Amino acid sequence: MPIIRMAPDTLNAEVAKFAQAPLAAPVFVNSVPKCGTHLLRNILRMFVPVESTYDKAFIQYAILHDHLPAFDPTRHRLSWGHLLFSDDSAMELQHVRKLVLVRDPYDWALARARFFLSNEFEGNIDHVKGGKLSIDALLTLMIFGVYQKAPPLAELFTHNAVAWLGAGALLVRYEELVAAVKTLESGAAERYFGALLGGAGIALPADWRARVKIGADRRFSGTARENLTLDNVAIPDVLPETHKQLVDYAAPGLRKILGYA
Repeated sequence: MPIIRMAPDTLNAEVAKFAQAPLAAPVFVNSVPKCGTHLLRNILRMFVPVESTYDKAFIQYAILHDHLPAFDPTRHRLSWGHLLFSDDSAMELQHVRKLVLVRDPYDWALARARFFLSNEFEGNIDHVKGGKLSIDALLTLMIFGVYQKAPPLAELFTHNAVAWLGAGALLVRYEELVAAVKTLESGAAERYFGALLGGAGIALPADWRARVKIGADRRFSGTARENLTLDNVAIPDVLPETHKQLVDYAAPGLRKILGYA
């Protein structure tokens, strides 16, 4: 299994400073890896009692049956993970409120490359570090996958996100979440977070802005871009045009169904 090195999570101390109401039902935050999971997770945590968060693992299909208490209909917990859609996962989450976080696949390819090259990630594709591949070649691998080591873009988005849309999950776009965080004083942000929290069965409290501001503080996210360290590697800020075409070839219709095209 890959090893991800992060600073200790200290957000619970901030959560405890606010009055919290019990969840009305279990809530699961699902995402494609590298779509901003920590951001959405940490914001939601600010509205949930500490004892109602299930933080034993990022739940994935391989360990699903080890963490079924997260979905106990009598406990009403908030949990999170990268859980692919299947018969087992659909049945276990039948009565769970589900949020699916996605990111524009064009930007996702860049984020994935940046993470794989960082010193915080240690896995079975470490051999691509150290300038052994051109950036263009690396980005191509992020799109089409590394044979028997890292799945392709289309597979990850299909099973971790798109399929869940057919099972009652609320779609959350990373870019819209970030935009709302940056404009907290606006009426649009209030409507956005009212709908987002409503999808999790949480009423918008009067102090919602203070909670969101803390939850969105990137110091609490060990995998935020500025918290990753890369050794003399420059990843572009915008996906090259050729690679945009490769994304469209590898996953036709993906950006459209996610609302990006």
